[in-house]
Amino acid sequence: MRWRGRQGSSNVEDRRGRRGGGLPIGGRGAGLGCGGLLIVIVISMLFGADPMQLLSMLEQSGGMAGPAPPSAQGPGGSAVGGPPTDALGRFASVVLADTEVTWRSLMNGYREPTLVLFSGSVSSACGFNTSAVGPFYCPADSKVYLDLSFFQTMSSQLGAPGDFAQAYVIAHEVGHHVQNLLGISEQVQRERRRRSESEANALSVRLELQADCLAGVWGHHAHRQRQLLEPGDIEEGLGAAAAIGDDQLQRRSAGYVQPESWTHGSSEQRVAWLRRGLESGDPNVCNTFG
Repeated sequence: MRWRGRQGSSNVEDRRGRRGGGLPIGGRGAGLGCGGLLIVIVISMLFGADPMQLLSMLEQSGGMAGPAPPSAQGPGGSAVGGPPTDALGRFASVVLADTEVTWRSLMNGYREPTLVLFSGSVSSACGFNTSAVGPFYCPADSKVYLDLSFFQTMSSQLGAPGDFAQAYVIAHEVGHHVQNLLGISEQVQRERRRRSESEANALSVRLELQADCLAGVWGHHAHRQRQLLEPGDIEEGLGAAAAIGDDQLQRRSAGYVQPESWTHGSSEQRVAWLRRGLESGDPNVCNTFG
């Protein structure tokens, strides 16, 4: 990606090196974001644990796939630090800035989210979370939370390296922000509470696939309008989407696949919806609920 020398976003809070801010009072943990399941898989591989049992424990403690419910409450984070000065922090800031350009042009009155960089653990309006949940979006404070060490996990553990693969993760979480602004996230969360577990999971899959498509919409405009992408970048993004499909992760960790437990979609689905957004650049093609 041609990101060096480009303007970063002013909507970045760098909390790395700070304590998360304590446990929430009456808060609910934010959900497993894009790739939060990856961390569970890696832990299970390292320690021989049952990944399904780990996921069950996370759900019982409040973790759920996708963005945390808008009604979640908890303490805010620590004070805002200065802008990131390291290469990876600046990269994340530039990607966020480019998503802002895209979505301001596509949505009237678009309100930018804030990107919070943290290390280890973090406290948000959706509760207290560790890096184990992966990147996540909290609709209660309109912030994307990211521990940049997750990118190393993608590269070394999942075989999904590359700067556009990393940008796809950020753009996916910004996609959840777009869903929140449009009221889609709240509608899905409300409907999930009325459904059975398997039906609720299916709704989560649709929400996540739509965020993949919206990430692709950003990639389309970043490439066609601002020449941000280089040869091979799109393949990196599609490879990352394939690597974090629920079927691929379950097969790696447990040796079998349980479609009824999916919350993000199969590799084939994730690649297809990311590609759809990349090729069209039109948010209207991202109706995964149709």
